Amino acid sequence: MMAGARIFSKIDLRSGYHQIRVREGDEWKTAFKTKDGLYEWLVMPFGFSNAPSTFMRVMTQILRPFIGVFLIVYFDDILIYTRSMKEHLDHLREVFVVLRREKLYVNLKKCHFMTDSICFLGFIVSCKGVSADPSKISAIQEWPTPKSIHDVRSFHGLATFYRRFIKGFSSITAPLTDCLKGKEFQWASAADRAFREIKARLTEAPVLRLPDFGKVFEVACDASGVGIGGVLSQEGHPIAYFSEKLNEARQRYSTYDKEFYAVVQTLRYWRHYLIAAEFVLYSDHQALKYLNSQKNLSARHAKWAAFLQEYTFVLKHKAGIDNKPADALSRMTVILHAMRVQVIGFDVMKSEYVDCKDFGSTYTRLLKVPSQSDSDYLIREGYLFRGPRLCIPDSSLREFLIQELHSSGAAGHFGRDKTAALVSDRYYWPRQLKDVTRVVSRCRTCQVAKGGKQNTGLYTPLPIPDRPWEDLSMDFVLGLPRTSRRHGCILVVVDRFSKMAHFIPCSKTSDASHIATLFVAEIVRLHGLPKSMVSDRDVKFMSYFWKTLWKKLGTKLLYSTAYHPQTDGQTEVVNRSLGNLLRCLVGERPSSWDLILHVAEFTYNNSVNRSTGMSPFRVVTGYDPRLPIDLVDLPLTYRTNELASTFASHLHELHEDIRRKLALQYDKVKAEVDRHRRFTHFEVGSEVMIRVHPGRFPMGAQKKLAARRMGPFKVLKKIGENAYELDLPLEMGISPIFNVSDLSPYNEPTSCAFPYPVTPDIPLPRSEPPPPILSPSHTSDAPTDSPVPSEEILENMTRPSMADDLRAPLVPCTDPTFPVSVSTRAASH
Repeated sequence: MMAGARIFSKIDLRSGYHQIRVREGDEWKTAFKTKDGLYEWLVMPFGFSNAPSTFMRVMTQILRPFIGVFLIVYFDDILIYTRSMKEHLDHLREVFVVLRREKLYVNLKKCHFMTDSICFLGFIVSCKGVSADPSKISAIQEWPTPKSIHDVRSFHGLATFYRRFIKGFSSITAPLTDCLKGKEFQWASAADRAFREIKARLTEAPVLRLPDFGKVFEVACDASGVGIGGVLSQEGHPIAYFSEKLNEARQRYSTYDKEFYAVVQTLRYWRHYLIAAEFVLYSDHQALKYLNSQKNLSARHAKWAAFLQEYTFVLKHKAGIDNKPADALSRMTVILHAMRVQVIGFDVMKSEYVDCKDFGSTYTRLLKVPSQSDSDYLIREGYLFRGPRLCIPDSSLREFLIQELHSSGAAGHFGRDKTAALVSDRYYWPRQLKDVTRVVSRCRTCQVAKGGKQNTGLYTPLPIPDRPWEDLSMDFVLGLPRTSRRHGCILVVVDRFSKMAHFIPCSKTSDASHIATLFVAEIVRLHGLPKSMVSDRDVKFMSYFWKTLWKKLGTKLLYSTAYHPQTDGQTEVVNRSLGNLLRCLVGERPSSWDLILHVAEFTYNNSVNRSTGMSPFRVVTGYDPRLPIDLVDLPLTYRTNELASTFASHLHELHEDIRRKLALQYDKVKAEVDRHRRFTHFEVGSEVMIRVHPGRFPMGAQKKLAARRMGPFKVLKKIGENAYELDLPLEMGISPIFNVSDLSPYNEPTSCAFPYPVTPDIPLPRSEPPPPILSPSHTSDAPTDSPVPSEEILENMTRPSMADDLRAPLVPCTDPTFPVSVSTRAASH
């Protein structure tokens, strides 16, 4: 066809129908009466019902060899197109020979020969493609505002001639077509906006590429609430646009049916292009991909599916943000309609574009030169768009939109990334992600209801000891089956220098005095008094007797942070290894684990430790113990000299080597762990939120849908690198010391941001002081040594107070004079 043509000529025939002779003998059929008598036509006159078809049939018959090869004919207009000058001259000669033979005469004044662009049937045809005739566009631009239904119908008919150049033509002109339905003429503001929009869009009408039937066609379809649209293209360049307004019945279709209907109507409209060749069909409704696999189809779907069987195509899903030409029909119209509904005074935003530092220059430039080509921005109905997204000027409307999409009734308080995706899908302004992050981080509902354990706090190992059995760590292994000797748990004591461990069986009901007796009999008897002991906050280790005893003996007690066992990680690792050993040794007699506990202890102490590179037994004694496999007593190289001084020197060097290996291992572990952690620091006096840990409260007190965090609470003191003491009410009955992974910074919620205030002195409700945490039935007369919060206390601590509600991101406005109308969802929230 015409794709690739560079030289064009147009031939216009003289007198049109009068060049066709009426068959002899039929002249009487054309007789007409005048005052001078009857007259008959010898040639075909204008006005006969079959005159157009007869003339078109004659032109088609005589030019049949050339049509579709290098010629197009429409009544008396003939267009000749070729790629080279030599071919063009040959084609002109062939056409003139045929016209001379058939005795058809041309009007030389209306003919144009061998040009690179030509006006044919109201379109400008060139090597670049097809564009609108400037003279016709000028007539549309100068069209006065309609004053009657006839004027609207005339304008609509002229504009419809160029609808193939306008994306979403039917949706734009919907208000104009509504004016044609009533008996009385009513020119509404929506119709006036559509009238001006059509004029502006025709001014910016693109150049459409000529179809090339040697290449694959691409069809993109989309549907919205008011209309459907389609784009026919090749290699990403548009060939034509299609749109159709949905009537009231079709507007009630489901999304699936609308998308399906858009596909059917688009293919029917371009049937002459697509029926004979395979093409690619794009749609942003992925469910259409599974149409052929559905077993039960409704009558409507069956009819449409049968229609699609006539075509050969590949259906591909294309997201709306990628399907920009067709999707613009849906997005822009829906966005403007939604904004007018949700924000009263939305039209004021037009005046803010000029003074906006982000969009002022772009908006002013496009206003001065409406036809200026801009790849990113366009003005529609006075609003600036970047692609299908509405540009929001620098005002409080930005924060209002973020809060609406984040915390309204159907928003769900999603995180930063999902909220940013919702905002960027509809609106655009620079530094959008930064604004979303700020608003979401200050949402009190999210701070209370979300959050878990954080990967904060760098790895901080305990100090490296100087010698064996001076710095110990202790813990209990619980949950073991009760033995015949009434043992139900194991006291695990680990030397942090040599990694040697002692496993002492005991009872679950043993008090602090009994545990102290066992410790003296099994540990102090063999290794002496330690300098420090690290343990968790078990009730036995926190008792007054235990603290007083070791204070008198000069041993420093160190406690891990509540519900943070990583502080005493050494003992936790030994507990895990002990569990594996016992499972392997007890076999089918789990209730006799205390009888082989000494075997597990010897096996553990004789195994090589990864940190020291040797067994704990060798670190302490200087040599490895004999095993049953050692049938021959082999001499040791370092025991050849039995002098005490030599052996003492060997132990000293051995311990120094152990300290060096421990330091290297600590540095290696710290570097590896800190790669996945981040440093967090809280200033004394700052407010933080605490993670609600299930272990801190009685069984059943923590509800499934209860708040995930509580607060804010003030930081009183920093303990070490990763622990803080908080100002908690005594009635909560939990340890005030928290690891940094259970803390998060508290961000003060922002006040409600209304876009366009008219009366700035409207007083907003002030937040009252929160109610007391404890209910009246819980007073300070309760014992303070071991208070336990009840379920009622927990609910009072986690339930947002009235003051919290007043600090919510959106506050419903009840003043009828206020210029912003928050949607029903946001107000109910």
